[in-house]
Amino acid sequence: MDVLTVLNLGDFAQAFSKMGMFPVFDLAYYIVSILYLKYEPGSVEVSRRSPVASWLCAMLYCFGSYFLADIMLGSSPIDYFQYNSHILLASAVWYLVFYCPLNLFYKCVVFLPVKLCLVAMKEVVRTRKIVAGVHHAHHAYHHGFFIMVIVGYVKGSGVALMSNFEQLLRGVWRPETNEILNMSFPTKASLYGAILFTMQEVQWLPVSKSHLILVFTLFMATSKVVMTARHSHGSPFALIESWVCHLLFGSPLCVSEEDHHHPPPAAAPSSPLKTKEELSEGARKRKVKKAE
Repeated sequence: MDVLTVLNLGDFAQAFSKMGMFPVFDLAYYIVSILYLKYEPGSVEVSRRSPVASWLCAMLYCFGSYFLADIMLGSSPIDYFQYNSHILLASAVWYLVFYCPLNLFYKCVVFLPVKLCLVAMKEVVRTRKIVAGVHHAHHAYHHGFFIMVIVGYVKGSGVALMSNFEQLLRGVWRPETNEILNMSFPTKASLYGAILFTMQEVQWLPVSKSHLILVFTLFMATSKVVMTARHSHGSPFALIESWVCHLLFGSPLCVSEEDHHHPPPAAAPSSPLKTKEELSEGARKRKVKKAE
């Protein structure tokens, strides 16, 4: 950590690690999470047909990691609903994203510069959730290294891991989208982050927690901002994972992230540069025009 000392980052890292997340960063987390819900096929129709189901899906997108981690640690999965301010804030975001007149709120938050800021802020919250999950598991199971990794991983990516259950609330069943089978970049990064913070928690990694939080947050925020700006589903880990899989598992177990998300050329959409979110939004707009 001599380099960080020379750069005088110690105090900044300490202050950053103690910075509160509510309400600004949590608000960004809720906005981006519910935007991803709106991008899902059929979610807008469900919001019109059954607002209760849509609200429950939104709560899973915002708090699914807490629900799943509480179940794993033997706590009540509805404990998080005691935090009224968080629930009300997330509910307000859900209402504005789906029901704001003229879609004004949605148009504002998907404006690219605004969306990039929100995405970066969401990754700050994700890192804190991983750290909190590892720390909580360490207090419950002092020598349960695997439990610490699992709980930190779930805290960072629990929403994605519960995606199939959320789909059932919307009347959809797509088991091929299981996050374990096709891990996205945030899910993989949450796993690697949980391993790093577990090593730090048990003092196997000679780095202070505040410095590790700062470095990992910068990596996550930078990666997600670049991927969002480029409309890319790629992963910074793809090259390393491909080499490791080839060495340990004889390849072709590891395929690039782009292969997971893009169909073969014969089934490719009309514009290969469009993301899943853009295609879903375009299909929704066409349906609205036909209805009119």
